[in-house]
Amino acid sequence: MRTDIKFGCQKRLNRIEGQVRGLSKMLDEDRYCIDIVTQIAAVRAALRRLEEEILRDHVGHCVEHAITSGKKDDQRQKIAELMDVIGRAHR
Repeated sequence: MRTDIKFGCQKRLNRIEGQVRGLSKMLDEDRYCIDIVTQIAAVRAALRRLEEEILRDHVGHCVEHAITSGKKDDQRQKIAELMDVIGRAHR
């Protein structure tokens, strides 16, 4: 993973961690259920954006490298991995 992408992802993870701690605090404070569910949706969205960023880097780096290498087995493996992870994301 490129250093700049890794740094950005770490920042996102730190924010997500704060959001999750906030959810715990909301539960402790007996906050309104809809407010908690709204925050859960925000955490899910943040995780999706993080996932997309990492996948984008994977395609731009790992998959691209496999394609340019000319190694058919490596190309097939990277494409199969990508299809598997995309399939799991849609379940």
